[in-house]
Amino acid sequence: MSPQHTAGTRPSWVDADLFPFESHFIELNGHAVHYVDEGEGPVLLMLHGNPTWSFVYRDVIASLRDRFRCIAVDYPGFGLSVAAPGYGYQPADHAGVVVEFLDRMDLSEVTLVAHDWGGPIGLFAAEQRSGRFERIVLANTWAWPTNGELRAELASRVMGGPIGRELIRRFNLFVNALIPAGHRRRKVSQAELNHYRDALGTPERRNACAILPGAITGSRDFLSGVEDNLPLLAGLPALIVWADGDVAFGDNDRKRLEAKFPDHTTVIVKGAGHFVQSDAADEVSQAIRGW
Repeated sequence: MSPQHTAGTRPSWVDADLFPFESHFIELNGHAVHYVDEGEGPVLLMLHGNPTWSFVYRDVIASLRDRFRCIAVDYPGFGLSVAAPGYGYQPADHAGVVVEFLDRMDLSEVTLVAHDWGGPIGLFAAEQRSGRFERIVLANTWAWPTNGELRAELASRVMGGPIGRELIRRFNLFVNALIPAGHRRRKVSQAELNHYRDALGTPERRNACAILPGAITGSRDFLSGVEDNLPLLAGLPALIVWADGDVAFGDNDRKRLEAKFPDHTTVIVKGAGHFVQSDAADEVSQAIRGW
């Protein structure tokens, strides 16, 4: 039987030992949005990429909740969140949900912690609500249109095309291929992998995952807007945590982020893969705590 998602309810497949946090749900524009809210102190708002969810931050949350209030959100259709009918699953849609989340939770003095698609999604939200943010943490992400970058364009057109989308929907290809490949320091356990599989456990659920690859090239206007408005955030202190074993993002992306945020500190995580917050959680946590 396929894993079921009932709006506002934590599914039975979530292992309390692997994900030892209380699940919270908030209704936003018809979506049942799941989030983790652990600890007290300065707010760390953690945003995931594709095909992950707040589960990818679990070890970082466990490490930092003694000093910080760690909030990790699942976009509609990802993780334990359930999207309203007719939701588009586009980056701009997710970014709008994050803005609404900030307002409804009335969060202030926030440090954004963003990875992969969480970068442009979270930076858009920070630009829209710049008064709510004090610091930025970016890990293996970007904030601009690809504009002809061969690797990104090819991945977007292949995986975001009809065949790629069908492979993702039918076989959960992104989870089964990318999660293991994105961990270079350690091997993902079967139980961990199942938490990513079950979060996108039906072809319908996998629409959320299948749409984002095409958005790399299809959301140029959104990404251009994010880049154009980065000067609103350029004065904030930024921590750039960079896995140098990532096949998706390389040195050029890191250097471009460093140029966008002049008041930056960079920590290179040697040998770690794309999912750096899961692959090298101790180093990511130490970087944030020390900074």
